[in-house]
Amino acid sequence: MSCEFVHLHLHTEYSMLDGAVRLDYVSGSNEDGKIHSYPLLEALKKDGQTAVAITDHGNLYGVYNFVNTLKEKGVKPIIGCEFYVAPDMYDKRPEVLRQRDHLILLAKSSVGYSNLMYLSSKSYIDGFYGKPRIDLELLKGHTDGLICLSACLAGRIPRFLLQNDYESAKEYALKLKSMFEEGDFYIELQDHSLKEEKAILPQLVSIAREIGVKVVATNDVHYINKEDADLQDTMMRITQRLLKSEVNPIAFETQEFYLKSQAEMKELFDWIPEAIESTVEIADKCQFDFVLKRNPIIPKYTNDEMGNRDEAQYLHDLAYEGVLKRYATMTDELKTRLDYELGVIGQCGYAGYFLIVWDFVNEAKKMGIPVGPGRGSGAGSICAYALGITGIDPLKYNLIFERFLNPERVSMPDFDVDFCYERRQEVIDYVTRKYGADHVSQIITFGTMAARAVVRDVGRVMGMPYAQVDQISKMIPSDLKMTLKKALEISTELKKLYEGDEQVHQLIDYAMTLEGMPRHASTHAAGVVIGAKPLDEFVPLQTNDDVITTQFPMTTVEHLGLLKMDFLGLRTLTVINDAQTMVQQDIDPDFDVEKIPVDDKETYAMLGRGDTDGVFQLESGGIKRVLMQLSPKRMEDLIAVISLYRPGPVDAV
Repeated sequence: MSCEFVHLHLHTEYSMLDGAVRLDYVSGSNEDGKIHSYPLLEALKKDGQTAVAITDHGNLYGVYNFVNTLKEKGVKPIIGCEFYVAPDMYDKRPEVLRQRDHLILLAKSSVGYSNLMYLSSKSYIDGFYGKPRIDLELLKGHTDGLICLSACLAGRIPRFLLQNDYESAKEYALKLKSMFEEGDFYIELQDHSLKEEKAILPQLVSIAREIGVKVVATNDVHYINKEDADLQDTMMRITQRLLKSEVNPIAFETQEFYLKSQAEMKELFDWIPEAIESTVEIADKCQFDFVLKRNPIIPKYTNDEMGNRDEAQYLHDLAYEGVLKRYATMTDELKTRLDYELGVIGQCGYAGYFLIVWDFVNEAKKMGIPVGPGRGSGAGSICAYALGITGIDPLKYNLIFERFLNPERVSMPDFDVDFCYERRQEVIDYVTRKYGADHVSQIITFGTMAARAVVRDVGRVMGMPYAQVDQISKMIPSDLKMTLKKALEISTELKKLYEGDEQVHQLIDYAMTLEGMPRHASTHAAGVVIGAKPLDEFVPLQTNDDVITTQFPMTTVEHLGLLKMDFLGLRTLTVINDAQTMVQQDIDPDFDVEKIPVDDKETYAMLGRGDTDGVFQLESGGIKRVLMQLSPKRMEDLIAVISLYRPGPVDAV
């Protein structure tokens, strides 16, 4: 390490509406795409700092973005977390709600990172009560590869000292020391000009010396620049729904919680230089290399019917059986195409993937759950058509397999499968039973502060009249990808107000800084991940409304090689199924929606009239006008309309 101090206690934007350290800030866009800036990286590089740790509150949400932002850019990323430690993580009585202490854990190896993921997953799935919690009983079995810091004033040792209980603080420190490898437990020293910190600093040093451990200096970083303190306070008030004029009971008392320079930290702890040296020692110990891109990790498919056949042979046999059901005869063209596809699928190692999808689609149909005919590039596969994964004949419509899976540019295939909205969960439950509850999870998604919403939030905190803030927010175009910077370029009315009104100027400036930050976590509407091993060996997990999800979003899960499926719940399938049931009950018991011919004249006449309320993808006013102008007469006409009436091509329609 070439630098003399390393920050080991830092909260990014993923310490939801508490940490204000931005990793990746989208400041605008141009012809080449989004314009990114990297505030944390830029600040560290400016000061010559060559390593930094992430220690968000209770989660590992930001780990991938953190590593991706810093790795191979001259700054070593150290992965950690500030855990909440309860006396008993399974005790969920109201009286123990706030009995939790902070503790910093850093991964120094792959084993340490695995333990971080395990602890974080358990803190949510088993220990969540107000916050995700672990306890020392769980921790003591998962300390390999981890470095422990005793944390801030909210740590158990500082809390004992503030209660004038030196012996209990020392006893707790000895307990932590005994749980970690020799030399991997440190007493943390902080000085944010708080009287409580200054009161216990000498005692913390004394405990460290008495029990034979080192001290380490940290700053509890919540924002990058000192002047960002007010911004961070504004962000916290959004969560608490407090005005600037009201007292914030959990506000920081000073403006010292920023990313201090090496010189500032050395000066602050010049009375105990070994605490600064320990930061570099710890950074040197942390040698875990987080891999940002992994090859696909596909679970092995098995069932009782396979016998001694491997996945490739079983897929081959199923595909040939299915083709003979789909087509009247096996032509040379059909055989050549099917053999080609099976060869590419086998060569790429995706036979298991096809079998997994076939299995849950087949099971859904057995259970009477309506399944869509398929959408996207997967409809170009004869193998998928033969298996019943899709219901569209690729030969009839000249669909290309290589759009789905190309041997010259191998990427993970991706079937988007539609299920009845009301019964989608039954399919997920089946997959969970087949592969094991610890192998299946849904996927997290983060709601972010969008342009209009963040203006309203900040305006409320500033105490501005609702009508005024509402008027300002409505000046921002409602485009889904709209940013405040872009809005100022587009809306002359907004720009004039921004330049002429000091309060509005401050509102927009604050909002622009907060824009795009994660605001809350929820469950992705469709994504499900299936692991070859228990998922907490690959990614950290958590619970959202009793649903187990990953702590990493969909794109990250895919980068890490996990098998991601889209189980789409489509109301249209539910409506069609209900309508079919009504027809069978009241008109024709043998009615089957699948047998309606694709050249039905009455259907095309209905579409040509624009009478398409409730028809999937054909309901908007714009596409109704196109249908009435075109008067479609065949399926190919509808294909053209739907293909062209989408963002980009629609501008030419």
